[in-house]
Amino acid sequence: PMDPVLLARIQFALTVGFHFIFPPITIGLAWILVVLETVGWRTQNPVYVKTAKFFGELLAITFAVGVATGITMEFQFGTNWAQYAKFVGDIFGAPLAAEAVIAFFLESTFIGLYLFGRNRVSRGVHWFSCLMVAVGSTLSAFWILVANSWQQTPAGFVLRNQRAELTDFAAAVFNPSTLPRFLHTMDAALITGAFFTAGIAAYLLLKKRDSQTGRAALSVALITAALFSLLALFHSGHAHAKQVLATQPAKFAALEGVNETTDDAPLVLLGLPGAEPKRIRPLLTLPHITGWLANGFTKKPIAGLSSFKNEDLPPVFLPFAAYHIMIGLGCLFIGVSVLGVWLLATRRLWKATWFLFLLVPTIPLPVINCQLGWIAAEVGRQPWIVYNLLRTRDAISLSVPAGQILFSLLLFGSLYFVLGCLYVFLIAKRVQTQVARELKEVA
Repeated sequence: PMDPVLLARIQFALTVGFHFIFPPITIGLAWILVVLETVGWRTQNPVYVKTAKFFGELLAITFAVGVATGITMEFQFGTNWAQYAKFVGDIFGAPLAAEAVIAFFLESTFIGLYLFGRNRVSRGVHWFSCLMVAVGSTLSAFWILVANSWQQTPAGFVLRNQRAELTDFAAAVFNPSTLPRFLHTMDAALITGAFFTAGIAAYLLLKKRDSQTGRAALSVALITAALFSLLALFHSGHAHAKQVLATQPAKFAALEGVNETTDDAPLVLLGLPGAEPKRIRPLLTLPHITGWLANGFTKKPIAGLSSFKNEDLPPVFLPFAAYHIMIGLGCLFIGVSVLGVWLLATRRLWKATWFLFLLVPTIPLPVINCQLGWIAAEVGRQPWIVYNLLRTRDAISLSVPAGQILFSLLLFGSLYFVLGCLYVFLIAKRVQTQVARELKEVA
């Protein structure tokens, strides 16, 4: 027989995973547009104004698809996850309401003014509308991460009548994982927006080597990508990993592949599923590094997988692999973006055809990395839907049979496939239109 818990988890992973393609692009691109609009407004440079207008149209397409796919997720709390909704309803209501009232309405209101107000309102008001789109998208991410982080590290509540009831709003909002996860997610979003912009700008330059739009966008994108790629690895990523060690030791052991409790854990670079269930077989390690990164020179024990009951451990290899691939791609982003900034600084960028070709296929890689980070975080939290409070198997709706979940899963999969193809088509069509326009200007 089909397992309704597994089917509901797959459906939620599909809908959230597909939706999560678009917010990182939206947030990152919105802040890049703030830079482009600021330069265009303050210097009166028409190139930056035209560049911002073009990428603003790509933002509009991305925003529209993101809104359409975001609605689906919240309905699932009441359909497939009724016991979960009953348990956390008192907690989740506040951040989700704040996201809708404070963030989403701010973002959606000002994106209309930004897109349609150009040359109809003053330049200052138009710039402010762009800033509010970026602020609104950032606030939206914050409130969604508040809700999700509470699942990871619940705080500010009491258990009463078999449900979590809010007692301290500030403690719930600023639970131990909120800020580390928010800062790391914002880093990821800015990297995603930067590589999205850089790849499209590189394509424009390959089609028309002196494309002013391509040059302006690529300069801003490469500097943004280099800065936040470095921050993601050496600051927000490191801080988030230390927070996971402190608050979710079983997840940390799975992500890092620490099998036995030790104060001198090696860094596992490559690993495979171990001979024992829920263990990692290390293939390539660097001695002492994980212990040093986690605790500095103080010898504090790091709990290994063997110190937890198997029923309290997540599926170990999936989050381990996702986490390690994510870090590998993060290092790739550092290498590509820093190389790009060096080429820009030495005035070799516009002639480096090989580098422009390299940038185009990097467009989807940060999006994939966001998905990998999400897998590491959410699968690593299992078997808990609310960490150490409510198991995922106990959160399912009792009245929804597996057949209905399977039907809706197939329906969502089909719709999302069409919607994904439509998004790629619309973005590609708008980019080709821009290429044709620039070539026509030359003629």
